[in-house]
Amino acid sequence: MSVMFGKAKSCAECNLVLLGVMGCGKSALTVKFLTKRFISEYDPSLEDVYSSEEFVDQQTVTVRVMDTCDQEGPVNCERYLSWANAFLVVYSINNMESFKGCQLYLQTLALHNKTFKQQTPIILLGNKLDMDRYRLVSQCDGEALAARFGCSFFEVSACWDFHSVQHVFYEAVRRTKREGERGSLARAVCVSEDKALLGIPSVITSCYKELPVPATAKLVTVKTSRAQSKRRAATLTLLKGFKIF
Repeated sequence: MSVMFGKAKSCAECNLVLLGVMGCGKSALTVKFLTKRFISEYDPSLEDVYSSEEFVDQQTVTVRVMDTCDQEGPVNCERYLSWANAFLVVYSINNMESFKGCQLYLQTLALHNKTFKQQTPIILLGNKLDMDRYRLVSQCDGEALAARFGCSFFEVSACWDFHSVQHVFYEAVRRTKREGERGSLARAVCVSEDKALLGIPSVITSCYKELPVPATAKLVTVKTSRAQSKRRAATLTLLKGFKIF
């Protein structure tokens, strides 16, 4: 059962969803936040939800992160629109196509927010700051796009400082709290492979399974139907087939 944000509560829960085209670094950011480590290899075709207990502004928060896989952009987005408390829309500063892809996601989220009185916070996140010499998307372009859709803007590098990445995720939690997300968490929503063709979302109940953890963070995974059909048996890998070093 979820616990609401509030002074009388000792714990809270927040669902964060990472969006963006394949290859922009969503998975690397997820693993950096959860394990403080950078990954070199992973399977970008899998999608999972991970959970970690964090201490944000003197309050324990269960942060759930959905690392999405939208091979065709925000087409079948029902599985995360009603589930998320905040969105992180990611692009690579050295990839203009990923930046253009962000605009499609932001338009979808803006339309979604218009239909609800409670606004879902959105953060536009430029990743791969370590590739600055190959930059194709200027910081001004990122700031302008964020201003256009009324969202926060940051630039980070998944392979650099952990605290910069952590700050962005924590800021998403803070914005959720400020926006007054007080209700119970919605059940995880996914689109199964057979129903995806019909555009019909299906709802699954969260089922947690402990993962082997190479770092101090407590990680739990909620497998979507897409991930269940593609995940291999666990060996020395963690989180979507990532190799952790």
